[in-house]
Amino acid sequence: MFTIDEINGMLDEIAAELPEEIFRELNGGVSLVPDTKRSENDPKGGLYRLGEYRHDQMGRYVVLFYGSIIEVHGNATPGAMRESLRKLLAHELTHHLESLAGERDLEIEDKLQMERYLMGGEARRYRIKK
Repeated sequence: MFTIDEINGMLDEIAAELPEEIFRELNGGVSLVPDTKRSENDPKGGLYRLGEYRHDQMGRYVVLFYGSIIEVHGNATPGAMRESLRKLLAHELTHHLESLAGERDLEIEDKLQMERYLMGGEARRYRIKK
């Protein structure tokens, strides 16, 4: 299992590899919180929410949920964990960039994916604890 400090360190390294322009107007930055969060859209209650892009009165920021990340990827190798975190951060930052551009394509795709899952399909972004 990975500690919150280890995950935070990996996220810092991944973020440092990205162009600064991606973080434009992300005034609240990227935060890793210790919480475990379930998807509020899943009546079955088995899906974890790994992260969220938020744009509210506090500004624009990304929140990643350490507890959820560990529930889903806690047994991963360091390389696999790093790759999962890279994809997660890219996903949330894509929401940020789309928000700046006035687009919602990824948000719509997330909703469609949830609908497919609820109808018995696979959930790629959300993960099910078995």
